[in-house]
Amino acid sequence: MNTLLKHTLTASILSTMMAGTAFAAPSEAPPAFVKKVADGLITRLKADHAKLQNNPAAVKTIVRQNLDPYIDSQAFTRIVMGTYATNQYSSAAQRAQFERNFRATLIENYGSAFAKFSNQTYSMRPYKASNSKNPVVTIDFHNNGEKIPVSFQLADKGSQWKIRNINVSGIDLGLQFRNQFAATVKRNGGNIDKAIANFKPDADAALDKKK
Repeated sequence: MNTLLKHTLTASILSTMMAGTAFAAPSEAPPAFVKKVADGLITRLKADHAKLQNNPAAVKTIVRQNLDPYIDSQAFTRIVMGTYATNQYSSAAQRAQFERNFRATLIENYGSAFAKFSNQTYSMRPYKASNSKNPVVTIDFHNNGEKIPVSFQLADKGSQWKIRNINVSGIDLGLQFRNQFAATVKRNGGNIDKAIANFKPDADAALDKKK
């Protein structure tokens, strides 16, 4: 997977997490929720394409303002920290710091990808309804003739849907980030504070696992 495609893909991954100002309620069908936020973000990217290319800070601001409301950051933190998210290895304060750092790092790493967005399109896969509190909605992103399946695992938070994990072309990003964090802990001699401070999730490296 070439660098440009990976940048475009990561932009697509994040795009489904953003847009709009109101939370979706679980009474809304999961695919309708994902489609609504994806459509809103793609429209915004196309409208502001030139401005975003010339102003990376504006891209990060848009990501920061629109990403947080749609992510189950506590669940994502537990997934990525793995066993280190338990009281045996970390404190509540350390987990909160990890959550803040993780979110900020994603914004920093992927902000530039949004500026490269051009005319990417997507199609929704058929959705089979279930009683699961973690339904999965899959979108096929179309980029230069390549179809890239991206699955979003949602969380029913009682009054709204949130995204708790992402799978790209069969690669579980939450699991790959967990492996990266475990390696960071090891490199820092088991010091959780240092590992949290130095951890930088790398989606490109995670997606390269497919090769």
